[in-house]
Amino acid sequence: MRHRGRHRRRRRGRALRAFLSGTALALTAAATMISASQATVTHDGPGRLKPIATSAETGKLQLREDLVPRTVLDRLAAGMGRPVGVSAVLEEADRTLRDAIDCSAAERGALPVSPSATRAYCWNTDDTQGWRPGAVTTSGDADDDGVWGANRVILSGWSRDGGAPADHGLARVGFVNAGDLNHPSYTWALLAVPVDGGRDYRGLISHVSGMVWYQDKLLVTADDGDRAALYVYDMNRVQRATVAGDAVGRVPGGWSAHGYRFVLPAVGSYEVSGGSDAPRPATVSLDRSTAPDSLVAGEWTLDDGDRGARLWRYPFSAAPGHAGLLATDAAGRVHASQAYETKLTGVRGVLSYREQWYVTRAAGPRDRHGTLWRQNTDADRADDRASGSGAAVCGAAETHDCWSPQTESLSYWEATGEVWTQSGRSLFALPLASIDRTTE
Repeated sequence: MRHRGRHRRRRRGRALRAFLSGTALALTAAATMISASQATVTHDGPGRLKPIATSAETGKLQLREDLVPRTVLDRLAAGMGRPVGVSAVLEEADRTLRDAIDCSAAERGALPVSPSATRAYCWNTDDTQGWRPGAVTTSGDADDDGVWGANRVILSGWSRDGGAPADHGLARVGFVNAGDLNHPSYTWALLAVPVDGGRDYRGLISHVSGMVWYQDKLLVTADDGDRAALYVYDMNRVQRATVAGDAVGRVPGGWSAHGYRFVLPAVGSYEVSGGSDAPRPATVSLDRSTAPDSLVAGEWTLDDGDRGARLWRYPFSAAPGHAGLLATDAAGRVHASQAYETKLTGVRGVLSYREQWYVTRAAGPRDRHGTLWRQNTDADRADDRASGSGAAVCGAAETHDCWSPQTESLSYWEATGEVWTQSGRSLFALPLASIDRTTE
């Protein structure tokens, strides 16, 4: 019986790969028809990234670390009960992602034309209606072997954009058990911020457009009206909610997390130090090819704006007791180790690996697909990437609009060589090598 089940999974895997290949061909045909009715996209790319070297400009990227006192976290845990870890959450993953073959045509339309996805799933409609998808990170970010404990995990960020006005902007994370990618299951946890000295918590209000799980910390982008640029969560401090209800925080009879069984209270934040013109990290990813490992960040820019986006990186700390946190100076300030500017507008996701930067551009108002550009920083390159940038070409009109319409983050799982992201209700992956091949 065991062998028969394995054969069935293999057959389904082959069928799914064939289906994804067919989907890519269909999307290419659609891109051809769309491009034929619009102006052909020029082959002149954005070129290489321009270094930002002046202290006046790099100073705007500075952050200040603000950690929640241990006494506050302990008081909250004393009230809610002993924290649990990732394994406990995954044990209660009772929802199942749909294979691409079971997704609707509209959901499959969020997949890239070129390079094509090699894994694709769709979230269930009933528990994503009224929620906006955001960032993706994985246990491949958390640990270089790709496994957290005994688990392979994908985390998916979402924010509330429907329902009661009081709920707008609430942030949650989908914990996906990726141990068996033929049958990935998931459950939800609410993101929260301790208040009143740990006697209560409020929901994090953020779009969660960027998210990185590094070691035991989860760094999440913030846009909830204060100076916080990133909130920090401890993956060993997941709390169980004790009351099933729509409220958030302490309620008569216990603790509520907007109907979810788990809640993550923030253990710290990084605040913007610069003035009103300081960029906020709207998208983040992990780069394990630097020494030390670094958090890559980028700002969002308007689709039709007149200014490109700034891209930069912060080193992670190697100091004892500072696991998973950014490197700080004696005053608790975080300094960017590199900063660049791209000519691209409409920037959404950003990834860096081995001197190459990958930047996604959102689809325009009349486009079905966005663009993924590869850019480098070395002006002295003499190889076939000397132009400094490249993007896939698809359709008879040879358009660069071959990527998914709205991927707000990119996460590279180094152990498998795959890049994970999501757009709409579609969660998908593809090899970084295929991105490199198509962006020559």
